[in-house]
Amino acid sequence: MRTRPLIALVATCVIAAVTGLVSASASPSSQTLDIQKPVAAPAQAATTADPCGYTAAVPADRFKGIPTFDAAKAAQPYSATLLTTQGAITFRALTDKAPCTTYSFRFLAERFYYNLTHCHRLVTQRIFVLQCGDPTGTGSGGPGYSFNDENLAGATYPAGTVAMANAGPNTNGSQFFFVTKDTTLKPNYTPFGVVTRGMDVLAKIAAGGEDDQNGPGDGYPNSYVGILSVHVGR
Repeated sequence: MRTRPLIALVATCVIAAVTGLVSASASPSSQTLDIQKPVAAPAQAATTADPCGYTAAVPADRFKGIPTFDAAKAAQPYSATLLTTQGAITFRALTDKAPCTTYSFRFLAERFYYNLTHCHRLVTQRIFVLQCGDPTGTGSGGPGYSFNDENLAGATYPAGTVAMANAGPNTNGSQFFFVTKDTTLKPNYTPFGVVTRGMDVLAKIAAGGEDDQNGPGDGYPNSYVGILSVHVGR
């Protein structure tokens, strides 16, 4: 998962596009998810006219364009159902609390961006998350734009939370994660949905474990989680 503080900068600003490791030394109260990946350009500062700051950024995998924020459409409630190879997962979008994020997710889903992708990371120790939304399946992919954080004040991450992965402040793109069990994360990741159906699916995926390729309890899911399609509706 992409996270702040960004630790991907190395000599001569070469950035390794590899999945990062959960810090084993971090205390549960301050646990974060560390990842190394290419740096997306931070979004522009939010303004009244442009609260989201959708900004062109690399990488641009399976590019579908850059959203133009529509406040009226963004306010419309919706639920999203992900049909996966492990079962259906439905979440209610928090359009009232995270309008920029939910608008972006709907923008991508309606353009079939997530179809035939897969969830590339499962963490089953300390932090309990399933990360998805990268069409490259590497943890380093993005939609070709970034946008601002929101809904972070007092953010918590109980089981069923859907939140954005990032590479630092205001670098949201297409990657997101499901929280499979109550967990403690710093309020650095925009919560934008709540699972209403499919927690049993997430529990089954978590129970299948992962391959530890990033470290103990952190790796590629043993149970392949392909996203066949995403349906957005009321």
